[in-house]
Amino acid sequence: MSENTNNRRGLLIILSSPSGAGKSTLSRRLLDWDPSLSFSVSATTRAPRPGEVDGEHYHFLEEDAFKRQVADDGMLEHAHVFGNFYGSPKAPVQKAIESGRDVLFDIDWQGAQQIVNSSLGQHTLSVFILPPSIVELRRRLIGRGQDSDDVISKRMQKSWDEISHWGSYDYVLVNDDLDRTFEDLKTIVTATRLRRLQQPRLVEHARGLQSEFQELS
Repeated sequence: MSENTNNRRGLLIILSSPSGAGKSTLSRRLLDWDPSLSFSVSATTRAPRPGEVDGEHYHFLEEDAFKRQVADDGMLEHAHVFGNFYGSPKAPVQKAIESGRDVLFDIDWQGAQQIVNSSLGQHTLSVFILPPSIVELRRRLIGRGQDSDDVISKRMQKSWDEISHWGSYDYVLVNDDLDRTFEDLKTIVTATRLRRLQQPRLVEHARGLQSEFQELS
């Protein structure tokens, strides 16, 4: 087990939202706000693209190796998307939270549910980001200038299915003002870090107080 210098267990911070609601921007801001927070590096069976580095952008695995990890409970969550497997390796996340470091996940509701139901689920903090309106969501997707009209249409069609799962998250934020939403997100993370479950040394401290009380009696 890694040395824990923070006197607490780390969190698995899950951010989910439909495309265009601001999840990626909020993720980047969180990472800038607290450099000790790390982003979960997914594993995939697809081939590396030009410029991608193994272990930095993805953990690139052969399909058999990926399936072995799934069978051995080595993935917190996994999915089959467009002919390839994607997943979140468990070992580096467990090492991080045992050493008191938080890990950020930018995943959909299905992946979020798998993590919440995993052996590390008690240490999760899940936050869903809603857009202020569907009209605004579409405006943001068009404003990014990254996708064709056909891709935007497909993202909009998928957005309702994603939004329909908002009720399964610990917190839900309506991102009508990015700065205010980020402040709310920081407050949520800060408060959850103080959750009793995340502070394993509280039991020892409470017992020490009890011993002191008995000695003074």
